Amino acid sequence: MRQLLEKYREAIAYIFWGAMTTTVSWMSYSLFAFLLKQYPSAFRILDMEFSMVVFAANILSWICAVSFAFVTNKMWVFHSRCWKGAVVLPELGKFVAARLATGIIEIAGVPLLVSCGLNQTVFGIEGVAAKVAVSALVLVLNYVFSKLLIFRQV
Repeated sequence: MRQLLEKYREAIAYIFWGAMTTTVSWMSYSLFAFLLKQYPSAFRILDMEFSMVVFAANILSWICAVSFAFVTNKMWVFHSRCWKGAVVLPELGKFVAARLATGIIEIAGVPLLVSCGLNQTVFGIEGVAAKVAVSALVLVLNYVFSKLLIFRQV
C-alpha cells in the first residue's frame, strides 16, 4: 500500500489540493454572488443575455482560486520549494498564463452554459450546475499545464 501511495503521491496531492482549490472557487463564487445579487444587471452579446452577477462573481472567485492554487501546487504537489525571484517569477508567470487560458474557459463557459439553460440554482445561488460542469474540465487542463509546462523537474 505504501508503494502505491508513493507511486501516485503527486496525483493524489493534486486531486486533494485541486479539490481544495475548487472549494475556494465555489465558496468565493457563492460569497460574491450573494454579495452582488443586490445589484442585478445583465448584458447582451450575440443576442444572448448574461447575468452581470454571475460574470463578476465568477471572475472574483477565479482570482481567489488561482492565488490559492499557485501556492499549494508549488509547495505540496510539485515540491518546487525555492522562493527566489529567479525561480518563482517564471513559475508564477507560466502559472498565471496557463490559468488565464483555463480561466477564459471558465469565465466564458459558466455564463454561456447558464444562458443556454444549465442554470440550476442551489441555496439561492445562480449558475451552480454550470460552475460544476466547467470546473471538471478546468481541473484536468490545469493538471496537464502544471505537470508538463510549469513545475517541471529539470
